[in-house]
This record gives sequence, C-alpha cells and structure tokens, in this order.
Amino acid sequence: MFKNSHKNFFPVPSFLSGPSFGLDISEESIKFTELISHKDGIMLGRYGERDVPAGVIESGKIKNLKKLEEILTSLKKEEKIKSVLVSLPEEQIYLFRIKLEKDGLENIRQSIEFSLEEHIPIPAQDVVFDYEILNEDAKSLNVQVAVIPSNIIEDYVLVFENSGIDVFLFELEAQAIVRAIIRREDPDTYMVVDFGKKRTGISIVSNGILMFTSTVDMGGVILTNVIEKSFKINFEEAEKMKQKYGLSRDSENREIFSVLLNGVSVLRDEILKHFLFWHTNKEEGGKEHPPIKKIILCGGDSNLIGLTEYLSVSMKTKVEVANVWVNISDVEKEIPQMSKEQSLSYATAIGLALGNFEK
Repeated sequence: MFKNSHKNFFPVPSFLSGPSFGLDISEESIKFTELISHKDGIMLGRYGERDVPAGVIESGKIKNLKKLEEILTSLKKEEKIKSVLVSLPEEQIYLFRIKLEKDGLENIRQSIEFSLEEHIPIPAQDVVFDYEILNEDAKSLNVQVAVIPSNIIEDYVLVFENSGIDVFLFELEAQAIVRAIIRREDPDTYMVVDFGKKRTGISIVSNGILMFTSTVDMGGVILTNVIEKSFKINFEEAEKMKQKYGLSRDSENREIFSVLLNGVSVLRDEILKHFLFWHTNKEEGGKEHPPIKKIILCGGDSNLIGLTEYLSVSMKTKVEVANVWVNISDVEKEIPQMSKEQSLSYATAIGLALGNFEK
C-alpha cells in the first residue's frame, strides 16, 4: 500500500528478480520470511526472528531509532537481505471507506484529502494516505482509505534508509495476514483474529478486501501473568503450564482451566462485539453486510489448547486455526521446514513476502 517512500504510492511489482523477503516488526520481535520462485511455484526459503528490546517500539511508534537501526543492520549483514516488504503498526493506522460521486470528480486523491478530517482526528497536513477503489457504478466510486501519521511513516522510512535495506512496500499487518491465510479469489467473508503476545488484531475480510481492522490490548502474556499470579510461580513456569494444559477441561490440573477462562472470555467478548456489529449494521445505502462464514485464528498464542473449541461453542459459529500455506503452490509436494504451530507466528511475514508474487 505505502510504496518505498512516505510521498510515493505505486502497486507492488508483479515480477521478481530474486527472493522476496517479508519483515514483520512488532514491539517484541522482528520476524522475516523468504519466499523463492521456482518451476513448481513458490517455496519457503530462510526464516527467523530477532528480539526487539523493551522500549524500542511502543504502540507502533519507534522510540529508539538508533537501536532499531542496529538490529536491522545486523539482520541485513547476517541474512544478506537487500530489499523487503514491511508491515506497519495497526495501532497507528486509520482505515475507512467513503463514497465519491463521479459527477464533478476530477482527482480522486484530492477529493479524499478534502474529506480526511471528517474521518480521522488528525489534521490532513499531518498524515499520509493511500486508497483502493473497492467498486463503482455509473454514478459513484466506493473507496477504501488507509491513513497513517506522517511522523510515524517517516521514522520507519528513516531507519530502513540508515540500515541500508530497500523497502518495496509498507503494508497494513492485517492485509498481509489476509494474503497469507485466505485463498486467492475467495469471495466469502471471514473474521481474522491475530492472537499475539501483547495484543490481538481483529479484522474482517470480504471478497479478498480488508473491510475493517481493530486492535485490542489483550494477548497471551496476560494469560501467562494470570497463571503466574494465581499459582505463585515464575513467568517461565507459568508459560509452560499455559502451553501444556490450555483450556482443556480434561487436563490433570483443572484449576488452570478456570483461571484461563476468565482471561479468554475477555477476548471472546471483544471478538463477539465486532462480530455482532458487522451483522447488525448495514453498509452505506442500506445494504446488509455479507455474513461472516467463519472465524480464522492466527498468531503465536492461537495455539492455546482448546481455544478454537471454546470460541466456536460460545459464539455459535465456526472457528478454525489458519493455514498460512494456502497460497503457496508447492506445499502439497514439499512440506515447509516450519511446524504448523510456528507458522502461525509467521503469518504476517509470509503474507508480506507473497505480495511480490501477486499478478
């Protein structure tokens, strides 16, 4: 969406002269994935993770540019990375749709710019935006707009320039995830829940288009902290207990179920709120939203035992764990050297790298 500069916007190139690297940046880590084109399609190359110290990035804002530059410079040297596609923090992005009447419309970008302040709480001169035409008829255009504060994107551009890594594209994390886990040209509507360490992204995609995204300050670390406090053990022991028992009612330690259930129910309520809002509110013009076919889970903590079953029963809808290889053509011939559990943490990086293979 945001191509290699905070001032220029171009589509992702449909050709590729070498490997495609996706770089997923968060407060805790930088994950990278390399995808390689070969005669049978696309195959997984290198992948890995680098820790990001606390305080370097907070709520999507880079607080320590020099430290992040050091991490990226080291990654470039160790992995010989030259260019990447990079995720942008959803906490700092505004996503909305507007309808533009064709009568008198001369410049789409200018028309959007004039209406920005009706949709975001930031002056138009202090932001960067890009847009996508969703559909149109004889009289109007339906346009989706993504907006990010200029100072945020400028910091990301600067750290990559200083580390010597070229950026093909800056893209919303949720859009990258959708590219990885939703089959190409799938017309249905899905809710995607990215359950991470410190936060959870909730998105809705319809006909391959990201329609909505929101971030909740609730992640797997909170569940671990609850176990730590309830059982008076250290964090590492609590994390092991969470992974071993999860939400299994039949586990040998039933106390963990009730402890975790309180935390997970908070997440369930947030998911349900967005689920109901989508189904009870109509599109502009009075048309009903298409129904959500199922909820798809990804992110490192979506591996929690019993989570899909709990959400499915409590929300009375189908819930399943994502398949991040659904759009990688060689997976049936050769299983990627990455476990399914591990792959759920790499959904964003894989989706970013896939962007260079879009027609």
